[in-house]
Amino acid sequence: MRAVLAAPPPTLLVIAKSPVPGRVKTRLTPPCTPEQAAALAEAALTDTLTALSRMPAGRRLLVLDGDVGPWLPAGWDVVPQSDGGLDVRLAAAFAHAARTAPDAPALLVGMDTPQLDAALLAEALSPARRTGVDAWYGPADDGGFWALGLAKPTERLAARLLPGVPMSTPDTGRALLDRLAAENLTVGRLPLATDVDTIGDARHVAAEAPESRFAACLRSIATAQEVTG
Repeated sequence: MRAVLAAPPPTLLVIAKSPVPGRVKTRLTPPCTPEQAAALAEAALTDTLTALSRMPAGRRLLVLDGDVGPWLPAGWDVVPQSDGGLDVRLAAAFAHAARTAPDAPALLVGMDTPQLDAALLAEALSPARRTGVDAWYGPADDGGFWALGLAKPTERLAARLLPGVPMSTPDTGRALLDRLAAENLTVGRLPLATDVDTIGDARHVAAEAPESRFAACLRSIATAQEVTG
């Protein structure tokens, strides 16, 4: 019981791009304009940051490619993304978390799942549920992953797990799971989720989280398209 009470709260990381037209959610165009796609990206990022702000955390880090906007809530520190491919940038994010809070678990998510359940994540990473878990893995239904957590993140472990994993392919998740297994890590599974890449994904996610900013933004865009169409 004493060990559970003394367990440090997790470091939460979100890796994201600034929601600038033409730089984010390009697979939504068409039917969306670049400005509409950026508005959806901003809504998704805001929903994600707001949800994670409700979770217990030692630190909250936004690992950002681009500039901060008024969408950033209080309580988040901003860390620039490193150079390199996404696999390298993810490893660098975990390395930064390890340097910042070496004794705390770290959980990283992207900006593409505004429907994420903060209460579920908080329960999964709670001190009572951490025992015996070395990593957390959230599969995406496109074959990738939407969340990755490490109970004891280190720069060396991140460098063994992530660089070289092919990103944005149907085999991304399987390759990462193989790396986790090769390190003999006990993995706690998080629920399957849909990343927002296409307009079909966006409609599915909005239906799952109808009260979200993302869903409201998509409804507004659909109305505007009906008017101009």
